[in-house]
Amino acid sequence: MRRLRPLPLSLPLCLAALAFFAGCGQPADKPAATGAAGDTPAPGLKTFRLQTDWYAQAEHGGYYQAVAKGFYRELGYELGIDQGGPGAFGAQKVAANQIEFSMGRSDDIILAIQQGLPVVIITALMEHDPQALLLHEENPVNSFADLNGKTVMAGPGSAWVAYIENRHNVRMNLIPVNYGLSQFMADKNFIQQCFITNEPYFVLKNGGKPKTLLIAGSGYDPYRVIFTSRKFLRENPAAVRAFVDASARGWADFLGGDATPGMTLISKDNDKMDADFMRFSIDAMNRYKLVAGDPAKGERIGLITRERIEAQVKSLVETKLLPAPIPADKIASFDFPPPTL
Repeated sequence: MRRLRPLPLSLPLCLAALAFFAGCGQPADKPAATGAAGDTPAPGLKTFRLQTDWYAQAEHGGYYQAVAKGFYRELGYELGIDQGGPGAFGAQKVAANQIEFSMGRSDDIILAIQQGLPVVIITALMEHDPQALLLHEENPVNSFADLNGKTVMAGPGSAWVAYIENRHNVRMNLIPVNYGLSQFMADKNFIQQCFITNEPYFVLKNGGKPKTLLIAGSGYDPYRVIFTSRKFLRENPAAVRAFVDASARGWADFLGGDATPGMTLISKDNDKMDADFMRFSIDAMNRYKLVAGDPAKGERIGLITRERIEAQVKSLVETKLLPAPIPADKIASFDFPPPTL
């Protein structure tokens, strides 16, 4: 089951982790770890690596699809996919130039940059975050305004909690996440944080009738993003361009075509990912326009805009999680817009 990712480390821990990873760098000529994404890179291809935020799953499908279909190779590159998990430290590894790309939420990356990590967002993994509140169909809560006084299992310190309480004039009683569904299944009034692409599937499989409130619907609407280091971006713009283009093509193919090639590689990396579960996740990503966004709003696969980054900075300042505004150009590069597919 998908686990909720923590907020960034505190500044001292961030810098300590960065120093640790910088001190144990891998040799520059070591081949990219490919896992299920392939074997030894083909001669003549340049390699780069992507650290995911959790174990292989459909929410990473565009990258697996692009590997399976050879989209990176067509542009002269080999992508290695390193699975995430507890203690993956993607941001720290990227900042220490141990790995080229990693993924996370844009609000978390903004806070990491404020803490001093030299990373930069280059493209969107998802236009809208899949984080949601999970409720039983019978629960009378149907909107964020109905949450006043309710007990919610959620990550402590989550930015969206402060936003919802301020924006919708509610106060929630928070209990820490335990990454399980046993309390939810036993109590029809229980409310917990979830991913709309994930936990509802298990509730249905166990005979429940779930409903959800997508956090993005509250007005707090971060991207899920891919980021790299400032150093890698400066020295390898062609590689960043190739990564953005091939990844966008992979996502379009995975969500709109035959997802079997990507799903096969995901299952090889993570045998808990069966086809039924992955197709549920794919359907949710399409139904809620998580990856592709809403074309009527000018959104498309991979696109990040200055306006939305600035809006996220404003939200973080208003909730006092960010002490002062950060210029959008310190957070993201807007020089690599994805292709229109």
